[in-house]
Amino acid sequence: MQLFAFGINHHTAPVSIREQVAFAAERMDDALRDLVACPPIREAAILSTCNRTEVYCHTTDPEAPVAWLSGFHKLPQSEVEPYLYRLPQGEAARHAFRVASGLDSMVLGETQILGQIKNAVKTAEKAGTLGLLLHKLFQRTFSVAKEVRTATDIGASSVSMAAAAVRLAERIFPSVSEQKVLFIGAGEMIELCMAHFAARHPQRILVANRTAERARPLAERFNAGVIALNDLPEHLALYDIVITSTASPLPILGKGLVERALKTRRHKPMFMVDLAVPRDVEEEVGELDDVFLYSVDDLGSVVREGQDQRQGQVIQAEAIIETSVQDFLHWMGAREFVPTIRSLRDHAERHRRHELDHARKLLERGVSPEEVLDQISRALTNKLLHAPTHALHHVSDEERESLARLINRIYGLPKE
Repeated sequence: MQLFAFGINHHTAPVSIREQVAFAAERMDDALRDLVACPPIREAAILSTCNRTEVYCHTTDPEAPVAWLSGFHKLPQSEVEPYLYRLPQGEAARHAFRVASGLDSMVLGETQILGQIKNAVKTAEKAGTLGLLLHKLFQRTFSVAKEVRTATDIGASSVSMAAAAVRLAERIFPSVSEQKVLFIGAGEMIELCMAHFAARHPQRILVANRTAERARPLAERFNAGVIALNDLPEHLALYDIVITSTASPLPILGKGLVERALKTRRHKPMFMVDLAVPRDVEEEVGELDDVFLYSVDDLGSVVREGQDQRQGQVIQAEAIIETSVQDFLHWMGAREFVPTIRSLRDHAERHRRHELDHARKLLERGVSPEEVLDQISRALTNKLLHAPTHALHHVSDEERESLARLINRIYGLPKE
């Protein structure tokens, strides 16, 4: 079995690179099926979040899925190559365990990534690209993540991305309670951000989504208004804080739109946090004098606050993960011998059936059952011991001693 994982994340690539290889949810099924259509690739799962794009696969040629990623996104491989990490076998398992446990996240110990991995696995199952190897890997991954979170305090004092956005806003404005907040999108990240900002009791909250009806249940929870994205130009100027996280492949807030809003606001400052990958806000918006624009990468320094007190838990978590990696590698190694074990059993089964047929014929001829049992037991014994006995008689002098030790071990014979 050849397990292989590769990808880019917030450690290896800036958001400008990550957004180029991100997978939109509506294209994921097609991407997975296209990936396993490559002959060397038997199984595949793709994890695509704001902080990482990773491909886990069962393949005999690790370079095939890497080339596929560039081809799928129509990017020269040379542009992606400097940011890629490649993880074969045990390294791939270790990485999956660490990611699920929150050890590889921008927010150390955060729990959202585990749900994202579970969604990626469900998508792969639905697409029919998850087989025995990856199923076992991810089931073990979920088990390890649960053990890490149960046995350690890795998530204690964790500052979420949503909480970090609030902290940054409070550095720009004296009080969030005096501001109006606009949320663009209606996904999980927006829901988390709304909960944190709503706790500060802003003057007004508005949710803009592609379909207003889909956002209405979320808005009602926080006593917020709802508009469709098409109505955004008419409302943008009214809001001081803008938090956006959608799955749009193209920017939603362009420089021209924001410039017009600033003019209407008479250049009153706007604070924007773009948590989307690909980004929802054009990069040029950050160049405007009265805009404080932060991307998901810019929140890094804030979310790392308080991580020092959790570093002691990392050592314990890594120990749990390392034990689990060795167990998983042992399982993979055992699976390599399944064809041999199957052949050995088939070989023994053929002998059993042959002797059973012979015994029936003897009984039909009137031979006593006791004599038949004696014959069949002797015949089976001779046939099953023929191969190891023959090998011992015909092996070279140099190999005989090691073969004898191996046979003793297999059959549990006395060391004498």
